[in-house]
Amino acid sequence: MIKVLFVCMGNICRSPTAEAVFRKMVTDAGIGSEVAVDSAGTHGYHVGEAPDVRSQLAGRKRGYDLSAHRARQITLDDYSSADFILAMDWENLSELQRQCPPVFRHKLHLLMRYASEYDAAVIPDPYYGGTNGFNLVLDYCEDACQGLLEIVKRRVSMYAPAPQPQKGEAEH
Repeated sequence: MIKVLFVCMGNICRSPTAEAVFRKMVTDAGIGSEVAVDSAGTHGYHVGEAPDVRSQLAGRKRGYDLSAHRARQITLDDYSSADFILAMDWENLSELQRQCPPVFRHKLHLLMRYASEYDAAVIPDPYYGGTNGFNLVLDYCEDACQGLLEIVKRRVSMYAPAPQPQKGEAEH
């Protein structure tokens, strides 16, 4: 199982959006049973809360359901269990690097490193802005998650068990 964890500050806007986008992509790609997708915040400001209503509305318009998500803060166990820990911006990446045990720091990256359509390093926080910010978050997440999906699909195929011969087939 490959585990992907998306991280922003409060886990109510950007990271749950990235989680919903990537979860749909891995499901549509037929690898949902091999990939665990989650999100968390570097801070506990909103633990237990649903995603921002504006994130939910923007996501719903594009076919993503964020309604079941509840914000949580990253834990020490996340650093060891996740294969990819992807921050939305430099501040959260810095906080992750500060908290993360050194042995797991190689897992920490910015999500936008996987983008190919948008030349931006970070996904800006839409919380204090208008609707356009939430749509931009979706644009960036869809782009970066598509690039990430290609990496994850290759990794899934690397770890897939060899096909077993069907009954009646000759074994060589």
